[in-house]
Amino acid sequence: MRYPQGGGLTAERQRFRERVRRVAGERFARGDKTAVIARDLRVSERSVERWRRAWRDGGLAALASKGPAKLPRLSDSQFAVLEQELALGPAAHGWEDQRWTVARIKEVIARKFQVTCSMAAVWRLMHRHGWSWQCPARRALERDEDAVELWKKEVWPQVEAPRRRSEPGSSSRTKPGS
Repeated sequence: MRYPQGGGLTAERQRFRERVRRVAGERFARGDKTAVIARDLRVSERSVERWRRAWRDGGLAALASKGPAKLPRLSDSQFAVLEQELALGPAAHGWEDQRWTVARIKEVIARKFQVTCSMAAVWRLMHRHGWSWQCPARRALERDEDAVELWKKEVWPQVEAPRRRSEPGSSSRTKPGS
């Protein structure tokens, strides 16, 4: 059961679900069939099959609750270490330019903590700790305004898809010549 505040199961409900999985594990050991377990525990057969695979691989311990699905992958102390690494700059980690991207931060996390995260999880982690995306405060010194204007006038019109022109009768339902 989900709650509107954005949470998952309550602690009590999590314990209940874990007890159900434990009972299922005990019945796997007795050799009960999936359909019978699903019916008796009032859960889907797919869930029982998933639990049985976990039980086969890791026993009853594999059926224990792993907590909420979106817990941070890094502890606060690990995040403090990550911030120190980020303060060193991208060049210290092997990138030539001085831009931190989500993909690069993800790679630093994987290297430093041996933890894999999705791009969205890294973004949420950074945002949760007060980081945000930023734009450069000024244009690059190397920018050639004349070249940019020339590109806009000559190259961009060729790259941009031609727009449909409305022609007389283009939306008419009548047959031509009638």
